Amino acid sequence: MKKLLLFLVFLSLGYTASAEEKFITTSDGVELFVKIEGTGIPCLYIHGGPGSGSYWFEKFFGDFMEEHFTMIYLDQRGVGRSGSSENGDYSMQRLTQDFEEVRESLGIKNWLTLGHSFGGLLQMGYAENYPQAQNGMMMINATLHLNESFCQSWAPKASEFLGENYVGCKNDTLPLMERMGVLGNKLREKDLFWKMAYANKENQAIMDSTWNEVENWNFDLGNKVWAYEDYWRNFKPNTKEVSIPVLFFYGTKDYMVGPDHYKEVQFPDMILWKSEVGHIPFQENTEDLKKAILFYKNQLSVLNHN
Repeated sequence: MKKLLLFLVFLSLGYTASAEEKFITTSDGVELFVKIEGTGIPCLYIHGGPGSGSYWFEKFFGDFMEEHFTMIYLDQRGVGRSGSSENGDYSMQRLTQDFEEVRESLGIKNWLTLGHSFGGLLQMGYAENYPQAQNGMMMINATLHLNESFCQSWAPKASEFLGENYVGCKNDTLPLMERMGVLGNKLREKDLFWKMAYANKENQAIMDSTWNEVENWNFDLGNKVWAYEDYWRNFKPNTKEVSIPVLFFYGTKDYMVGPDHYKEVQFPDMILWKSEVGHIPFQENTEDLKKAILFYKNQLSVLNHN
C-alpha cells in the first residue's frame, strides 16, 4: 500500500495539459528555454546533436509523449532558443547542473529522462552527478561512447556509401574529428548523407525544412562541446552501476550510433528493444517506438505497485 501511495504521489507531480513556455535563468546567468506540456509522470527530454534542440522531438513525437507524460522540453545552453554561456562553460558538469536547476525551479521532486543520440552521454553524466534525480531513463538510439560509434559504425558505413574502404581509426592518418568532417562533406556533395540516419531521403528533407521554423537558432554548444574530455568517455562500463529502470532502444539501421552499440551495455534493470529503424525513430517507424515506450511505462507501473 505504501508503494502504491508513493506511485500515486509521483503521478500527481504532473502538470495540466495546457502548454507553458518560459525561460529559466541558471545560477551562472544563462537563460534556458523550457516548455512544459502534457499530463502524468514528469519526463525531461535530453536532446542530442550536440545542438539539435528539443523542437524536432516535440514537433514529430510530442503529441504521443504528452498523452502519457508531463513533457519538459529543454533547449540546452548554447542551443536553439536558449542563451549562451558568457564564460564559455559547456562542460558535462555544467549541463547536468542545468538539468538540476530546471528540475528545482519547476518544483519536481524527481523525473524520468528521455535522451536521444548524444543525449545518452548526458543522461549518464546526470546519473553520475545527481544519482537521485532520475527515476528512470529512456535511451533512444543513444551513444554511450563516441569513439566506438564513430570508429565501428559512422566512418565504415559512410565510407561504404561513398564506395571507399576505411582503414579504421587506429590506422587513420587524420584525427577523428577531421576524418568525420572529410567524410561528412563527401556525403553531402554526393547527396548521400541521409543514408546515415534515414530509410527514406524524403524524411531528411522534411526534418531539414523545420530549421526555418525557429528564428535565430543558437549553435554555440555544437561548436564548442567537442573540446571537453568528459564527452569522449566510454560510459558503457558505468552502466552496471545504474540501478534505475532503463529502456535501451536501438535501430538496426542506425549508422550514426551503430546497430551493435547495445553490446556491453549492462544496466541491471534494462529493457533492450531492437527496432528495424534508422537514427530518427520519432520520425520513422514511430509505431515501434510508441510500443517500446508504453511497454516501459507499464513496467514502471508494475514495479511501483509491487
